[in-house]
Amino acid sequence: MTHRNFKVRALGEIAIRCAAMEAMVAFYRDIIGLEVLTGGHRDSITFFKISEGFDGHTSVLALFRNDAGNPAVHERSDRSPHTGAHSSLHHLALSLPFDEQQAVMDWYDANGIDYHVEEFGWIGWRGIFAKDPEGNTVELVAYDESMLATNR
Repeated sequence: MTHRNFKVRALGEIAIRCAAMEAMVAFYRDIIGLEVLTGGHRDSITFFKISEGFDGHTSVLALFRNDAGNPAVHERSDRSPHTGAHSSLHHLALSLPFDEQQAVMDWYDANGIDYHVEEFGWIGWRGIFAKDPEGNTVELVAYDESMLATNR
């Protein structure tokens, strides 16, 4: 075996196939608060900025209508994608500061978004889990050092 000679540095993009593009775009823009990239919205594809990313490639969440994309790279389908337990996507986790998590819960309450909070003391994380309009689990996760120290 030869030496690999490369090392992955960051997640550049996560792409989700969607049937209800308008509802999904509204959720990630208006509820989660992601910014649509300039020039990154068409009828069948929308790109949201997550963070600055690595080496010039912005870290993005991409929503693709299920019949969109380059057929040489991605198969297309006229059927709705599977979500929930039948999906290969377990969940999507987006990071934010721990001191903003109460604001997330207040925002979800004000907008009628059901959510579940779970603590992962072994690693010092707390996640707030909700579902997007197509049933994908979205976690807003934060690290809190004091939680790590008290839950070992």
